[in-house]
Amino acid sequence: MLYGRDEELAAIDRLLGQVRGGHGRTLVLRGEAGIGKTALLDHAVAEASGMRVLRGTGVEYESGMPYAGLHMLVGGHLDRVDALPEAQAGALRAAFNMGARQDTDGGDRFLVGLAVLTLLADLAEEKPLLCAVDDAQWLDGPSVEALLFAARRLEAEPIGMLFAARDMDAPEFPAPGLPELRVRGLGKAAATELLARHAAELPRHVHHEVLAAAMGNPLALLELPGLRTQAHDASSAYERIQRSFAEKIAALPEPSRTLLLLVAADDLGGTGVVVDAAGRLGASVGDLEPAERRGLLRSTADGRLEVRHPLVRTAAYGEAPLGLRLAAHRALADAYRERGDGCHHAWHLARSEGGPDEVVAAVLESTADAERDTGGDASAAAMYETAAGLSPDPAARGRRLASAARAYAFAGLADKAVELAARAEPDLPDPVARAGLTLIRASLADEQDRTKEAYRMFAETAASVAELDPRTSGYLFFQAAGAAANAGDFASVAVIAARGAELDLPNASHLRALTRVFAGQNPLAASGDVTAGVAALRELMAGMNACYSPHDRIRIGMWHILLGDLEGAAETAAELERRYRAQGAIGLLAHVLMIRSRALLMLGHHRDARTAAAEGMRIAADTGQHRIRVYLATVLALLAAVEGDEERCAELTEEALARGVPPSSVHAAAARSLLDLGLGRHEAALSRLSDVVAGPSRQGAIASLPDLVEAAVRAGRPELGREAADWYAGWARQIGRPWAEAIALRCTALLAADDAADAAFAQAVELHREGGTPFERARTELLYGEWLRRSRRRNDARAQLHSALEAFERLGAAPWAERVRTELRAAGESLAGGADAGRDDLAALLTPQELQVVRLAAAGLSNREIGAQLFLSPRTVGYHLYKAYPKLGVAARGELARLDLT
Repeated sequence: MLYGRDEELAAIDRLLGQVRGGHGRTLVLRGEAGIGKTALLDHAVAEASGMRVLRGTGVEYESGMPYAGLHMLVGGHLDRVDALPEAQAGALRAAFNMGARQDTDGGDRFLVGLAVLTLLADLAEEKPLLCAVDDAQWLDGPSVEALLFAARRLEAEPIGMLFAARDMDAPEFPAPGLPELRVRGLGKAAATELLARHAAELPRHVHHEVLAAAMGNPLALLELPGLRTQAHDASSAYERIQRSFAEKIAALPEPSRTLLLLVAADDLGGTGVVVDAAGRLGASVGDLEPAERRGLLRSTADGRLEVRHPLVRTAAYGEAPLGLRLAAHRALADAYRERGDGCHHAWHLARSEGGPDEVVAAVLESTADAERDTGGDASAAAMYETAAGLSPDPAARGRRLASAARAYAFAGLADKAVELAARAEPDLPDPVARAGLTLIRASLADEQDRTKEAYRMFAETAASVAELDPRTSGYLFFQAAGAAANAGDFASVAVIAARGAELDLPNASHLRALTRVFAGQNPLAASGDVTAGVAALRELMAGMNACYSPHDRIRIGMWHILLGDLEGAAETAAELERRYRAQGAIGLLAHVLMIRSRALLMLGHHRDARTAAAEGMRIAADTGQHRIRVYLATVLALLAAVEGDEERCAELTEEALARGVPPSSVHAAAARSLLDLGLGRHEAALSRLSDVVAGPSRQGAIASLPDLVEAAVRAGRPELGREAADWYAGWARQIGRPWAEAIALRCTALLAADDAADAAFAQAVELHREGGTPFERARTELLYGEWLRRSRRRNDARAQLHSALEAFERLGAAPWAERVRTELRAAGESLAGGADAGRDDLAALLTPQELQVVRLAAAGLSNREIGAQLFLSPRTVGYHLYKAYPKLGVAARGELARLDLT
């Protein structure tokens, strides 16, 4: 019975009820040691009748072993790994060192989380599932990341996840966005009742002393009555509980203490291993009984030995003399070696040494090499790191730290890779070897928006290896230029190009070309040479036959957009998307969706652009890619602007404008200006766009130059748009795309006299018919129709306006469609119905995620295959289909193929 826990018990019972009802739920219990978190988990497990229960406990001494906590939780169900989608199965095998390395573009730590979600969902298909994790603050980082990734995606899966985490005297367990319940001390009445039940014989004055000292901590109330305390003891409840357990352990016979220490020192707690190790230290299985009788140790149904409470482990291990701890690890190492478990043999061998030992370090390094050969990058990285700590020779230490950094990077654990790379550099005498580690550190800094820091690291390291390894130097300088551009520091890009030429690097021409590219993307600036910029882009595209990394391939997709090759950008992004979905490379996918959504938007596939951008934003938020998330928000903002959704547009552009880093800040200003144009606020659009093109960083502004021209003309200040029209016309000539030349002619027509305007508009409409952007074509037709009506050519005007109206309605561009209707009425037409009159757009009835799921289902993919592509569990896929069917008027999957979902 739990005293004074009505609120907490109700919350847990509510979670269990919701899980049984088919809804995924997560709850994090927080509180000090002994406050009752473990008891609440025990209650949840006891009440989980009819459910499968997975239970694990974080172990302080295992917190440096990647995926140790995850293995403890799901290790009993690894026979199901082969049934997972191929990429997910490979990621989980690699995490647990279960198979050969996969041929991928590098590790993706988020794929392990997706594999965990799918594995848990598979288990939950049979019966509802409860995962209960105690002492979550001691879980290793990769396990935390994988479990929280899965927890945040629980929707329609009957899965409950309970985490109990200590919030004092322990590391933080960060779980942003998940529901939390703080477990506080018992009230006076409940505390008195608990103490009376378990220590009724206490003298009255001692009873009051214990109540005061425990401060409502239930475990303290149970343990303090038997503790020999000093008067005026100022120690905390946590310290007193620890001391109570230490006294109980000290009272055990020595062999029983040895067995308890072995259980505390081993993460698996297999009875056979523990008893084998105990025999090497003079203890036997019969010595378990005293510890079990005193409530310190218990055996589990699956044949393991575990301590009764996490604090027992802390006391048993922490209070043991160093010599005994080392001996325990040595005995466990020998026991695992005889069982052929090289991984646990190496770990315990490492902990059996009190200081540097080259022999043990070499064993760890050799084991790590073997781990990497079979795909266990995360485990191997931790072994290399431990081996480095045992290395007496600085050069060997640096080599092993460097190996650890590379293995962590390949495992997708970038933060850890950066930490190890920084530690390795001082012990690496070879500048080229240090350069490889700088690439890891600087790449993450750029990814995390620390672009100026990334630029400095790239540039300084590139200069240091220029004579020793010109090719590496050139590549690092190229990355430095990209980081400088991401920071909006285009002057530094020019400095890098000059430095590359000075050093006569192999890619010096590419560095110079990159400078011209950025200058050419800076419209209306004195340094902005559009001809040279386009030529430089083509030079870079031709020279990128050999790509160094996945990010280089992604960069090429963006260059297609800068060259106006929207179809090429969409095709490149679609190819990379297929590749990274198949690999489960969720971290790279956000970059690809950034390109794909932008290309689809410009091609007029607004619904698909919205779907790609929304998915990309979710992924970027999950993976901490803030720059990508902000960029994708501006794609959605442009869609909101087209549709006239002022509130949504403002919300989506706020962060980009606050950050002020192009191109996202420029795209955000462009979205707000387009909204102003659609709503007839021409002065506001002109003012905002004039500020953009007058600013120091205008990357991304080329596409908005026609908006500036239209705003200037409609505001009665056409002279303010002439330079922008000329610049855009020059860019359109250079890229040679009919859609861009059509928009340039539209700008010319807006600024021209009557006869010239008629010819320019007519030619623009013809060029638009060769493909490109339907929204821009409709805008040209609207403007031409307005001009024709004013010229009293009403029949000609109606033809243009009807074509524009059809496009605007199809795209959901409400304010623009209303402008067309106004013109048609002025041209003498009587219009019935509104923007969506007579439309039968089934896809518009669905959310972006429902649309993705339905389209894949219509193509014949199973829920499992859809889930693997969209990083969802199969049950969540089924949930989205269930919601979509009534909207579409169908009752079964087989009916989807006949629907028009474009």
